[in-house]
Amino acid sequence: MRIVFFGDSITDCGRDRSDIKSLGTGYVKILSDKLRPIYPDTDIELINKGVSGDEVSDLLARVDEDVIALKPDAVVIMIGINNTLHQFKVDKPLDLKQFESDLKELLKKLKKEGIVVIFLEPFLLPAPDKLRMRKLFNEELTVVNKVALKTADEFVAYDEMFNGLCERLPYSEYSLDGVHPTHRGSRLIADQAIKAIRKHLL
Repeated sequence: MRIVFFGDSITDCGRDRSDIKSLGTGYVKILSDKLRPIYPDTDIELINKGVSGDEVSDLLARVDEDVIALKPDAVVIMIGINNTLHQFKVDKPLDLKQFESDLKELLKKLKKEGIVVIFLEPFLLPAPDKLRMRKLFNEELTVVNKVALKTADEFVAYDEMFNGLCERLPYSEYSLDGVHPTHRGSRLIADQAIKAIRKHLL
């Protein structure tokens, strides 16, 4: 079974883009290390196609070459946080209508090819400099939930889970900047994603 991981820096996580077998050092690598021992007799190929800084429109622009052309059985997508971040960091306004249109088209293209779509919800933790972004991110999450819950085969919620955990432990346990997960945060992402992937292993 071939599974492509598609997303931004959280997926990319330092992968060697010249090496198709490079999984980076983040949740994709952790997931691989956990999944393979569970299914030692199953041929599972994991491919990381994350690119740091990507927004939904970037994934849409490269989905044909980076996912569909590989003919995967499933795609695991985590995307969206940069659409909010870039409004505050590089003064690129988030157009929610365009965001929704791009996300719908992205998922539609994948489903049309018969690819199982596993969507991992983006998240934002309460780092002090990220608190001002929460309102806009909530608006984005409303769109993400509406589109992905309707179209994806699996939807894994992370934002509420992480923010709930941050009520008991400092947010820095899971992300130093509120966006990029620590190793502990990446393990949690991997553990939840595996539950969704296992439902579709051939």
